[in-house]
Amino acid sequence: MPSSSEAFGIYVHWPFCKAKCPYCDFNSHVRHQEVDTMSFAKALTAELRWFAGITPGRRVSSIFFGGGTPSLMPPAAVAEVIDQIARLWPVADTVEITLEANPTSVEAENFRGYRIAGVNRVSVGVQALNETDLKALGRQHTPDEALKAFRLAAKIFPRVSFDMIYARPQQTTALWKEELTRALAEQEGHMSLYQLTIEPGTAYFDLQAKGSLIVPDEDSATDLFELTQALTEKHGLSAYEVSNHAAPGQESRHNLLYWRYGEYAGVGPGAHARIAEGENRRAIVMEKYPETWRKLVTEKGHGIVEDNIVLPVDQASEYLLMGLRVSDGIDLTRYEKLRGQAMDPNKIAGLKSLGLVKREGPRLMATTQGRRLLNALITELSN
Repeated sequence: MPSSSEAFGIYVHWPFCKAKCPYCDFNSHVRHQEVDTMSFAKALTAELRWFAGITPGRRVSSIFFGGGTPSLMPPAAVAEVIDQIARLWPVADTVEITLEANPTSVEAENFRGYRIAGVNRVSVGVQALNETDLKALGRQHTPDEALKAFRLAAKIFPRVSFDMIYARPQQTTALWKEELTRALAEQEGHMSLYQLTIEPGTAYFDLQAKGSLIVPDEDSATDLFELTQALTEKHGLSAYEVSNHAAPGQESRHNLLYWRYGEYAGVGPGAHARIAEGENRRAIVMEKYPETWRKLVTEKGHGIVEDNIVLPVDQASEYLLMGLRVSDGIDLTRYEKLRGQAMDPNKIAGLKSLGLVKREGPRLMATTQGRRLLNALITELSN
């Protein structure tokens, strides 16, 4: 069992959205009738009780409300979940409590309620700063509404993130430079800048298959990535992860817990969890469909549909996959302990000679060039 001083996070999934964005492959659902939000909040608190039973001795260091659209939750529902967590586990004085928010005016009105409930960090999904692209992305706000909501969030919450998507259809480096420069003038210490990927099961995937959607090719996407790194670095926001940039001390502690292969509970439809159990870990997955999940929680106290044991050797692969995303990389000693053997030094030397990795003491890190080839890099080091 981990000591109470080790990081332990809780992810809370709110699955409902006003509309399904065409690029989104997350577990999100649109309901055309009113959602009984408090019944779902009560199911979340019930599932939290179940997790508390298998995680004695943990202390909560971070809480993250993701979705879906968590900013559709009434502040009372957010407060109920946070209060339940505080009843079930000791909570660190420095706990980070993040909520993802859409910047529409209706949702922005809830900001003060979330702050009273205990939320101290908001991640605002601006996504684009021109109206044409916002409409193409299925967003329901204008650039002005987004900036107004972000500025309001920055006044209410101690920490905020300005989130955008790039490598969008028809986007050039000149257009992105102008847009990102505008965003950098607004940010408050953290930006999540995600390159658009076309995922199976999305409307964009179907459009691309028909030839109706053209996104930047690989070379153009690389140019956009490099421009992103240069501009954010110039403004004092280091790329502490492939798609996340922060001033010192402004990094998302909850997301770092994932990337550093920490332990976390996950409640809500489709949520995942990794819970330590001796040398092994339990990989837990919840039912995706909201109403079915709620029914399972009512009957059993949880909505689990998968509960598998992850052996140390497989944990090593997961640690490598997550850890090379962050700037400080992985601890080779930890990797060796999990895998049962050291990473091949010849492979490390070969990748180092190509400028794809670097080593500092026991830590192995991907370079900026290596991050662009991360999947291939991980495959090479895993074999």
